[in-house]
Amino acid sequence: MIPPFRCHSRGSRLGIALAVTVLSLTGTGCSNTMDHRTDATPTHEMTDSKPTVLDVDKAREKAKAVSSQIYDLINIPSGKVTEPGPSIAPCDEDPDHLYKTEHPWSVYGVPEDELKAGFQRLRDALPGKGWKIWRYGPNKSRAKTLELTADSTTEPFSVDAELWVSSPTAGREKEPKILINIVSGCWRAPKGTDLSTQY
Repeated sequence: MIPPFRCHSRGSRLGIALAVTVLSLTGTGCSNTMDHRTDATPTHEMTDSKPTVLDVDKAREKAKAVSSQIYDLINIPSGKVTEPGPSIAPCDEDPDHLYKTEHPWSVYGVPEDELKAGFQRLRDALPGKGWKIWRYGPNKSRAKTLELTADSTTEPFSVDAELWVSSPTAGREKEPKILINIVSGCWRAPKGTDLSTQY
């Protein structure tokens, strides 16, 4: 399970690939803004002609459970983990009734070799835990950041992971970390739910 979160300032070199909005997370006692790339809208994003009706709180719990599974697969118990918990965002198809869950977080505070090993453990373990990896390798940034994106074969969730460590092309990484973003497909809010009060 993910341990209690600690505030940690995030870098701005590169964002999480799967998020489609910039999350401005406030009220946590520290800056929790995450930048997102706009050039990587997932072509694999899970669509359902009739999204499952799900209470917002239950959707957040599902996202937490997926994050806990990913954290366990990385297996760096001595690492620190950023906050906050999952948030929700509107789905473009019907923003008044459809929403998705997003949970960006990172593991940091350990040597780069431990982060690299944790990232490799994640890659190795995902297929055996019901995930299909559809992208793995360095991105086009100067740092050639290693990225991994996978879809769950049992739940409407995707995970995007990035390994921020020092590189020959970009030099020393000031804040080495593994960045994770969990994104769900669209859920339909129960009748009578005012999604505008949930964001």
